[in-house]
Formats: sequence, structure tokens, C-alpha cells
Amino acid sequence: ENISDFSLNVTDCTQVVVPEEVFFTVAAAGILENLLILIAVVRNKNLHLPMYFFICSLAISDMLGSLYKTLENIFIILCKMGYLTRHGDFEKKLDDAMDSMFILSLLGSIFSLLAIAADRYITIFYALRYHNIMTLRRALVVLAIIWTFCAGSSIAIALFSYEAATVIPFTILFPLMMFFILCLYVHMFLLARSHAKMIASLPTSTVHQRTNMKGAITLTIFLGVFLCCWAPFVLHILLARFCPHNPYCACYMSIFHVNGTLIMCNAIINPMIFAFRSPELRSTFKKMFYCSR
Repeated sequence: ENISDFSLNVTDCTQVVVPEEVFFTVAAAGILENLLILIAVVRNKNLHLPMYFFICSLAISDMLGSLYKTLENIFIILCKMGYLTRHGDFEKKLDDAMDSMFILSLLGSIFSLLAIAADRYITIFYALRYHNIMTLRRALVVLAIIWTFCAGSSIAIALFSYEAATVIPFTILFPLMMFFILCLYVHMFLLARSHAKMIASLPTSTVHQRTNMKGAITLTIFLGVFLCCWAPFVLHILLARFCPHNPYCACYMSIFHVNGTLIMCNAIINPMIFAFRSPELRSTFKKMFYCSR
């Protein structure tokens, strides 16, 4: 808020305000859609696979992002109504808790995408040994490590975010992880054809290869959507840290609410990609709706 007020003083750009009703609607849709993904995976035993568990991890991250924005809007409304103050001790702790939830959502999404990318890499290049390498137990251990690390990091960053030594690594982590995932995908697509020729003589190898490449394409779409939705906000953090007094930076920071809306849109788009690209999930959704009727 202080940055937004300051930006109005150093730039002629008018701050873009998104109505609170839009925030609530988008956040509620994101929570419900990702909750459907979790329920579908839990109910369908055919989906109890490492890949779908990693997808559930991404869905939980999206839900946390939408839940954060919902709680933040409620907090702002209560402040405007006079039930809460902006600088009280309780409000400060509540704000830290919500910031921690938001950072947990970001880190959880990054590392879930990284786990999905690694899973697809093993599926394509080590297809014959995939079930020995990526067992269900190992997938659960990986997820436990990811969320333990993300929870600890989010708490530390939320408590010490005023320190440049904490904010800078946080903003650097995003582009580094995205660059690593992009390199992984580029490597997959460059070598996928040559690998397919090597196993073409094996029974059903063509079918498996097409399925694996379809999964890689789906997850590449996830990555592109994630970059489009989260990168504007990360850029906002960088500009607020390194050039808050620059009129051009302040002009960009005037669309902060729009960047926040993009983050919540990511939670809506991902489940749609799941449902559109996965026949097994579509079948599970149909059975769930028919049973509810």
C-alpha cells in the first residue's frame, strides 16, 4: 500500500483498481476447481500414480494462492469497516501469516512444476525403468521434502522480508527455477525423437512414447501459463526493491491489482488444462457428477 501511494506521487499513471467482487469470484472458482482435482484423484484408484500426486501438489499450491487472496480481501474489508486496525500487533501477525501462505503458494507451485518436469523426463528417457525409479513411496518422500522446505522458507521470508538479503534470493529463485525447468523441457524435446527410434522395435513402445510426449506437451502448457500469470508479480517485487523512485517503475506498479488477478487466474486455468488433456480425469469428473445427481 505504501508503494502504491508513493507511485501516485512520482508518476502520472492512474492506479488500476480491480473490484473486490472480481477477486472473490476468481478466488472461489480457483478453490472449487482445484478441490475437484483433489477429490477426483482420491476417488479414482487408477490415478494413484506419482504423476497425479505431483499434479495434486500443484493443485494445493493453487488453492493456497486463491485462499490467500480471499483472506486478504476479507482483512481489507474489515479494516475499512473499522473492526481491525492496520498497525496493531494482532493485525501484524495476521498479515505475516497471510504473506507466509502466499509465499508458500509460489514456492509450492515452482517446486511442484519442477517435480512434474523431472517425472516426465524419467518417463520419456527411462520408460522401461520408470516404475522402478519413480515408485509411489519415493514420490511421497519427494513431496514431503518439497513441502517441508517450502513451509520453512515461506515462514522465514515472511518474517524477515524487510531484509534485502531475504528478498533478493526470493526474487532470484523464481527465474532460476523457471530457467532450469525450461532447459529440462528443451532437452526432452530435442532428444525425444532419437530415443523413440531406439525403442521403436519394442512392443507397444510407440503407444507409450506418444502418451509420454502428450504428457510432456501438457506440462509445457502448465509452465507457459505459470510464467504468464506469476512473472508480472515477480517483476513488481523486483521493481519495488530496486527502482521504487523511477517514474516508469512506479507506473508499472500501478497495475498491482491486475497482477494479483493474474495469479488467481492461474488457479482457474490449470484445472481446465487437467480436464481437457486427461481422458481419465474427464471420465472421473463425469462419474462424480452423475453420482451427485
